[in-house]
Parts: sequence; C-alpha cells; structure tokens
Amino acid sequence: MRTPRTSEPKPSPSPQPLQDAKPDAADRLGTEPVGRLLLRFSIPSIGGMLLNALYNVVDRIFVGRGVDEIALGGISLVMPLMTLSMAFAMLFGIGAANMISMRMGQGKREDAENALNHCFFLLIAVGLLATIIELALLDPLLAMLGAQDGSAAIGYARRYYRIILVGQVFFQLSFGLSHCSRAQGFPIMSLLSMVFGAGLNSILDPIFIFGFGWGVEGAALATIISQFCAAVWILNFSFSRKALIRLRPGNLTPSFSIVKTIAAFGSASALLQFAMSAVQLLLNSSMGWYGEAALGVDNGGDIALSGMTIINSFTMFILMPVFGINQGAQPVLGFNYGAKKFDRARRAYFLAVLAATCICTAGFIVTRLFPGFIIRLFVPDGSPALMRVTGFALRTALLVLPLNGFQIVSSNMFAVTGRPKISILLAMLRQIILLAPFILIFGRLWGLYGVIVAMPAADAVSVSITAIMIFLEFRQAGQLGLSYQQSLPGK
Repeated sequence: MRTPRTSEPKPSPSPQPLQDAKPDAADRLGTEPVGRLLLRFSIPSIGGMLLNALYNVVDRIFVGRGVDEIALGGISLVMPLMTLSMAFAMLFGIGAANMISMRMGQGKREDAENALNHCFFLLIAVGLLATIIELALLDPLLAMLGAQDGSAAIGYARRYYRIILVGQVFFQLSFGLSHCSRAQGFPIMSLLSMVFGAGLNSILDPIFIFGFGWGVEGAALATIISQFCAAVWILNFSFSRKALIRLRPGNLTPSFSIVKTIAAFGSASALLQFAMSAVQLLLNSSMGWYGEAALGVDNGGDIALSGMTIINSFTMFILMPVFGINQGAQPVLGFNYGAKKFDRARRAYFLAVLAATCICTAGFIVTRLFPGFIIRLFVPDGSPALMRVTGFALRTALLVLPLNGFQIVSSNMFAVTGRPKISILLAMLRQIILLAPFILIFGRLWGLYGVIVAMPAADAVSVSITAIMIFLEFRQAGQLGLSYQQSLPGK
C-alpha cells in the first residue's frame, strides 16, 4: 500500500552531530556481504529472543523447583493469554520494523519516523486495553482456559496472571520497540534491552521464590519488574540522538493508512501467535480431558498440563532463536527488496533457512540423547505419571523439529517482501488448519497420546506444503518475494 508523499524536509538550522555517520548504519544493509550482515544482525537477535524466552522458561524452572509440579500446570493454563499479548506486540512491533526498514531502503526517512511514532502509541493503547479487559474478566477467562472441575492448577494460574497483567504495557513497549531499533541497524541495543530484562528476572526469581517464599506471585513480580526496566532502557535509546530514526511522539501525523500498512507487515508473525494462542487453549483442554484416564491418577489432568508446560518450554527455547534469525534477516531482506537488490535478498533467505535448520536439528538431537535431563531441570522429583507422559511427549511431539526452521523462515519471507497473504496462509497452516483438527480427531481416537501424536503429524504436512510452494515460486517465476524479476549475469 502506498503511503502519502511527504514534503521535502526543511533544512536543519544546525548540523546534527551524527548526520554523517547515520547513513552508514543503513547503507551497509545494501553493500556489505550478505553472510556477514546476517551474522551481525541475527546473532544479537538470537540472543535477544533466547533472553525473551527466559522470561517464561526461568519462571517455570523456579516454579517447578520452588513450588510443585502442579504449579507448572497453572502457568500452562494462562499461556494462551500470554501468547495473545505477544501477538499484539508482534503485530505492531514487527510490522513497524518491516515498514521502517523498507522506507529506509527507499530513502523515505520521514515516513520511517512516522511509522515508529505510530508503533509507540499503538503498543501503549493495546497494552492498557488488554490490562483493563483481562483484569475485569479474569475469573471467567480462567474458567475457559482448560482446567477441569476441582483442578488445583487454576488457583496457581489466578495468583500468577493477575500480577503479570500489571506489567502488560511494559512488555508491549520493550518487545515492540526492540524490533524497531533492530530495523534501523542497531541490533546490539535491542539485545542489551533483552539482556538487562532477562538477567534481572533470573536474579529476582530465586530471591522472591526461595528467599521470600512468595511462590508463583514472586515469579510474576520478578517478571514485571524486569519488563519495566527493559522498557525504560529501550525507550531511552529510542528518544536519544543515537537512534537513526528517533521517537518523536509530538511529531506524529496520524494516518489510518500507516496503521493498516504496519498491521499488514506484521500480520504473518502476529497471526501465528494468535493461532498458537487458540491451539494452546485447545491443547490445554484436551490434556485436561484425557489426562486423568490416560495416567490413572486423580490429578491426571493437572499432571498432563505440567508435562506439556515442560515440552512447550523446551520447544520455545529452541524456536526462539529461529524467530531471532527471522528478525536478523528482516532488515537485510526488507532493505534490499526496497532498494531492488533482489539477488542479495534471495541469498539472505537461503542462509537464514540453513541457520534455522541447524538450530532445530541440534534441539532434536538433545531430545533424543537427554530427555530425562530436560524433565528434571524443571522438576527434580517429578511423579512417575509426570515422567511417563513428558518422556513420551519429548520423543514424539518433536519428531519433525529439524524441519520447523524451514517452515518458519519460509512463511515469514513472504511477509517481509510484501506478500502477507501467502505468509498468513503458511503461518496458519500448521497451527489452525492442520493441528487443531488433528488434536480433535486423534484425541478422540487415541486419547491423551493421540493429542501428542497430532503435533508431529501437523508439522509433517505443513512442511511438505510449504516446500511445494517454495519450489513452485523459484521454478515458475525465478523470484523470491513480491514480483522479483530474475537477476541475470551482467544485467
């Protein structure tokens, strides 16, 4: 979608100290070797996403060790709501970042700044609105999240999530604006924000849980304090002269067209998160329904939820670096597409797929060699029922993990280069179109273990369809992205 043309900028009354240095930060996206750029941008992004995962994973490790295994199930109950929050942060944060890098590649700096200003207000608005609505409807929401009658996990969920909601705006700002900083060519600033927040969370968790004995409330409090500090850090950078595109809320030129463009650019990643939220809700409900019968214990539903929390935590830790590769590749793909350097964008895609596949394969090997270690990291003295269901899930649910990197990078590639409809289709393919019905069908056929088998089955089919679409894209059009013209030697 075209954005309104901006008028010629008025001459600055005095030279800016960083005026000569700033263009280099953007121009290198179109001149430096693609492999070097991907390393420069992806390594901080991978670190940032791993650290972002630590916000949740560290909480679960300390809750499992410092409270009990049922408390893990309580945290699992609210994961659909937390995933929904991340979806909105991705919609506006990644969307604005994609738009910023594209406009910078086109030389439209004022449009890029206006996109950043829109992102700032959108993140605050959605954070405040979500906090108000969810606090008002917390008990009805918890009743819908999959816990069975008499579940002990739902009490833990209520105590944990009502505190998490207080930090909703902090999370939205820190997560969303970090993407915008990376898109400008400052991945280190984004990484430092994540390091600061996740590091503080890791320090506060044991103090609040073990030292003060605050249990799940302590884990939640540690999280929101850390998110607040991370938000302050990234806001300080965004307002400073160090930023290539500075945050200037007073210069906002409201435009529904810009909001629509941001939403379109961020739609693939956000819809994947929305879909994940819906499937997590279905998965929680299915684990609760079938857990008691399959495990043969009274609290089988809660134990099955706790086992799934461990699987999801490990999977998150593996896939977050893949999303980091996506983020690192985004400015390279977006800038070079905007500058019509299509061959460089194509090379960036292939290198990103290769790196993502290596990470997923490494995670798969760990599940084969050290399943017991993974489980005991969360619950050193897990019950026999928990060990049984979690061990089976580790061996089965992640069978297709080595190919997940290709699926994620390929679906996001179409969004980065301006083809959100294809990206949305591929992003939703596994999470809604395939996985949700597979859970319902396989669960009815084989109970709890059928629900687990549904995961690799959906992965296998979605990867196959994605591979066919990518193959046809290259064979029929010789292009990658939006209307790529084939690059010929000497042309």
